[in-house]
Amino acid sequence: MPSRLFSIFLYPVVALYSILLPKDISDLIKSDLRRWTQWQNMPSDMASFVHLFSRLKEFRTVVYKRLGWRKAPVYWIWRPQDHCCIACDHVGPGLIIQHGYSTVVCAESIGRDFHVNQCVNVVWNQDKRCRIGDNVTICAAAVVVGGVSIGNNVTIGAGAVVVKDVPDNSLVVGNPMRIIQR
Repeated sequence: MPSRLFSIFLYPVVALYSILLPKDISDLIKSDLRRWTQWQNMPSDMASFVHLFSRLKEFRTVVYKRLGWRKAPVYWIWRPQDHCCIACDHVGPGLIIQHGYSTVVCAESIGRDFHVNQCVNVVWNQDKRCRIGDNVTICAAAVVVGGVSIGNNVTIGAGAVVVKDVPDNSLVVGNPMRIIQR
């Protein structure tokens, strides 16, 4: 982890990125920052961004996902979370990766306010990838097998194995999965 001295150098880099980034990418990063700072009970400002970016690999992974190829100037100093892959073309605002080690999410689309824990596998099945709705939380060690739709306001419990569609406002637990309506 880079020393705290390196954090000082982040301020001009963040200022430069905020000027040069396209508005849609900048808005997504700001939305992610708001969600992270609410979750961490911090103010949503540049100092919080620098704090989160310099200290949490999971937050860097989210930012790098948003930046795409633009991450190159800072990627080699501040590394992302090891063994964490979010392979999805459309990821809505408010993405949180909590302890993202050994997490793989390969989805067709991910809605707003997606929260994922460690050791989660959202994988495809043949050519089918899953669709994840808004306000979804997937807890540690859960597995979602491709081709399923996960509705809005869904929590998938730790260790659950999801093999069929999950309706809105549900809690999924167990292996084999059981859907509990809220």
